[in-house]
Amino acid sequence: MTVIAVDGLTGFRDVGGMSAAGGVIREGRLFRSGHLAGLDEEGADALRTRIRRILDLRADDEAAEDVTALEGVAITRLPLYLGSTRSFFLEDYSLGEIYAHLLSGSSAQLVAAARMIAAGEPTLVHCTAGKDRTGVVIALVLSAVGADRDAVVSDYALTSQLIPAEHRRATSERLAAKYPKSQHAWMLATESPAEVMRATLAALDAEWGSAAEYLLAHGFTIEELAALRAALVDQASPAPSEGDPS
Repeated sequence: MTVIAVDGLTGFRDVGGMSAAGGVIREGRLFRSGHLAGLDEEGADALRTRIRRILDLRADDEAAEDVTALEGVAITRLPLYLGSTRSFFLEDYSLGEIYAHLLSGSSAQLVAAARMIAAGEPTLVHCTAGKDRTGVVIALVLSAVGADRDAVVSDYALTSQLIPAEHRRATSERLAAKYPKSQHAWMLATESPAEVMRATLAALDAEWGSAAEYLLAHGFTIEELAALRAALVDQASPAPSEGDPS
């Protein structure tokens, strides 16, 4: 994966380069970040040179509060949470419980996201912090095409490190004050522990067999899975056989 510095954009990176079954994840095909409201024109130009489609996973109120003003790139809104994000704090969900909630309750949206990525255009996936909803979508599609599990988890874990420390601190303090009974509020907003994503993917495997089988069980087709793999995986060239003059 390659972190790309763009002013006004947090956590922007290309997830390509990690090994996958039969090859490597293509570079320049799948990107992730936090919201885009802080972009200036120079940052917008930097994005336009790399991506052709944006997949925005935020709810309506989030999108209205932090508006994406970027012309020349197709934007698809696909709100991923069903219900209010506030309920996660009020009910004191852990990160793992939220990810399980997404996988069980938002399967149609996750399949729709995978279909968009399978179209093969250079695509940026983002939510607000670029951590949870984005993290689940990216981990799901990468796992579905056989990306190395450790690399997928490492990419997820990197997210919190790319959020400026002062922002993490301010957000944690604000949420702790707003939801004093929540033991998990600070983690929900600012942290991306490797063990949480590793456990999430292990639970997915245990229930469905694999990320690919999860998608297939929820409406994805074999042809779409092949298209997703073609979009994301750069197939390794076979090694020359012994005696092959090439």
